[in-house]
Amino acid sequence: MTYGRNVKHVTMIETNNIPQHIAIIMDGNGRWANERGKERSYGHQAGVEAVRKITAECTRLGVKYLTLYTFSTENWGRPADEVAALMGLVLSSLEDEIFMKNNVRFRVIGDVKRLPDAVQQKLRETEEHTAQNDAMTMVVALSYSSRWEITEAVRQIVAEVRERFDNPLEALKNFVDGGIWPQDITEETISQHLTTNFMPDPDLLIRTGGEVRISNYLLWQIAYSELYFCDTYWPDFDEAALHKAIESYQKRQRRYGKTEEQVENEQ
Repeated sequence: MTYGRNVKHVTMIETNNIPQHIAIIMDGNGRWANERGKERSYGHQAGVEAVRKITAECTRLGVKYLTLYTFSTENWGRPADEVAALMGLVLSSLEDEIFMKNNVRFRVIGDVKRLPDAVQQKLRETEEHTAQNDAMTMVVALSYSSRWEITEAVRQIVAEVRERFDNPLEALKNFVDGGIWPQDITEETISQHLTTNFMPDPDLLIRTGGEVRISNYLLWQIAYSELYFCDTYWPDFDEAALHKAIESYQKRQRRYGKTEEQVENEQ
């Protein structure tokens, strides 16, 4: 893991080693606003501008997937006025310009049924309108948590097991006793039932704001992701900060359980 600060420096990015999928925990909006004597909503609004900058730069660099942790299932416990402001911000920030200008496809993952109807409708419209864009896919994790996602995957698998049998008790017996299912349930089975089944796992996970934890984000998917933590609050996370994170990624050797010698011999 690397800790970085948002400082001006000359970047040395290798264009042939750009992470294909970058996931970001956009942290620090509220603290950024508080330090300026503003309401937390002011920080969230400033964070939208950072999203625009990073989306454009990731597209320019050749990143294929950018997944942004926007609102967790735990965030529903925040003050009602802040939640309402965030929902309003989602509506206003889903502008076609950021997607059409950069040829970016929009996707959303999470328990969207909990969102206000107007937000759900806007999400569907944006997904449909950008479906043909192919430079990069921006994925917004909204009303999302990894434990929720894995729980939903298990429910889907169990439901599919039950569909194989007319009698629910027979289905349950076969599932518990073994039957045909233990050998059928693989890592691929679980991955296919996750909401992220349309994209590869992240190569690089970035968290801004100085906290060093994952916060229930893509726990299954980041098993072998490179992790990068920085002190920079999200509204201040700009192109130079992104370059620094990618530089750190490029200096690492991804071994996936193998030895250094094995990896070098395969290159």
